[in-house]
Amino acid sequence: MDIDRDGLAEFLRHRREALQPEDVGLPRGVRRRTVGLRREEIAALCHMSPDYYARLERASGPRPSEQMIASIAQGLHLNHAERDHLFHLAGRTSPSRSGASEQHIAPGLLRILDRLQDTPAEIVTELGETLRQTRLGIALTGDLTVYQGPARSIGYRWFTDPSARARYASGEHDHLSRVFVSRLREVIGRRGPQSHAAALAEGLLEESQEFRTLWERHEVGFRPGTGKRFIHPEVGLLELDCQTLVEPEQAHLLLVYTAAPGSEAHEKLQLLSVIGSELG
Repeated sequence: MDIDRDGLAEFLRHRREALQPEDVGLPRGVRRRTVGLRREEIAALCHMSPDYYARLERASGPRPSEQMIASIAQGLHLNHAERDHLFHLAGRTSPSRSGASEQHIAPGLLRILDRLQDTPAEIVTELGETLRQTRLGIALTGDLTVYQGPARSIGYRWFTDPSARARYASGEHDHLSRVFVSRLREVIGRRGPQSHAAALAEGLLEESQEFRTLWERHEVGFRPGTGKRFIHPEVGLLELDCQTLVEPEQAHLLLVYTAAPGSEAHEKLQLLSVIGSELG
């Protein structure tokens, strides 16, 4: 397929002008005269240079890659139909929408996350792949979006990388191991033997004796408790509550970590917010 440069430029411009700062967690400011978001603001949301994005809107830029188009679609908070249209305008084949492999986050879920910047929160797939985190979420667990390949899944890292367990209280390790194996078996049951989940299990069976032992039990239905106990290298133990919002169509989960006001954990989260700001 050929790129429709003029159509792409017009679509990008209209979608940018339709977004308001509060839609993406940005302050409006008192002197804003731009209709919708500024180009530099959208470029930052799409993780690209303002010049690159501006050239696309002027119909003079290079043909963007599939990865770049996916990033633009997420930055513009497009729904599935809009995302697919964007891919077609760019002369690219739109991604499949098959459950466990779906990486595009629903705009509604993103809007909620954008309003939680003072709270540790993350959006994950049904395989435990972190797609997006708040600033305080990164301060709590580290940036979990940087991993590639099978290691994108916390369950895969749990059994193949000892450092993956460092921020979880040791007394919960055995139970969490059973949770990860149980959930993976359930996902394979939904997605089938040719799924990404099945490939993940096959790799773990080869690499981890602990995983093999637990896999042979055929356990399903194990769930973590609503309480989470994190070990942070700067502030120590944090005992937090975890609320989960499920987006069933795309099998994504929004995890929000909170602490009761006045509690020790709440004070540590406030300290962590300061530490995160200094590091950022």
